[in-house]
Amino acid sequence: MVAGRLIGVGVGPGAPDLLTLRAARAIEAARVLAYPTLAGAPSMARGIAAAHVGAGVEEIAIDVPMTPAREPAQRAYDEGAERIAGHLSAGRDVVCLCEGDPMFYGSFMYLQARLADRFAVEVVPGVTSVSAAAALARLPLGAREGRIAVLPGTLPDEALRAGIAAHETVAVMKLGRHFGRVRALVDSLGLTDRATLVVRATLDGEAVVPLSEAPEEAPYFSLLLIAKDTDPWL
Repeated sequence: MVAGRLIGVGVGPGAPDLLTLRAARAIEAARVLAYPTLAGAPSMARGIAAAHVGAGVEEIAIDVPMTPAREPAQRAYDEGAERIAGHLSAGRDVVCLCEGDPMFYGSFMYLQARLADRFAVEVVPGVTSVSAAAALARLPLGAREGRIAVLPGTLPDEALRAGIAAHETVAVMKLGRHFGRVRALVDSLGLTDRATLVVRATLDGEAVVPLSEAPEEAPYFSLLLIAKDTDPWL
């Protein structure tokens, strides 16, 4: 029997109409659909794809605990991968939904790491949160020789400071409870007036706020864009 394919599908940053045509076709053809959930909450990826999910599809929800410890999440991916492997071994393709792009801070990469040595893998790219935030803020990410960095807000101050210093444009992701610390660091570098907070890009309640006017807290789906220089050609 020919084994099924593991197909990672990026569903984009949130707005269903940013789903690519290739992603929509893959989801519509799916007979087995896997996706992450966080601490039992409804899956955002599943919600984005909802209009393209056919009747009678078998669904595998992989519940990932929201804890600082890695072990619970690793167990969840281990268990999810084995459930998926059962379908793949039986010759059934499995479409795995992933917010944004599967290869850009995507949950799919953890399933791929557990299954790629046994099964064929395909990846359908998706619109990233960084692209969505830049489009909403109308801020160019890079031009000509400009250097771009994407940094997790979870990094220590020293690493964040070095990354910001070495690039013309920086996107800081994973803000959440780290927002206050990141904000203070950006201010210490004299870059507050060059920084823009983008909240919930493409989702209800989306907003673009200069960092100097931002509230004290930032929701989970927030991203900070720092553009230090304007290209002289623009």
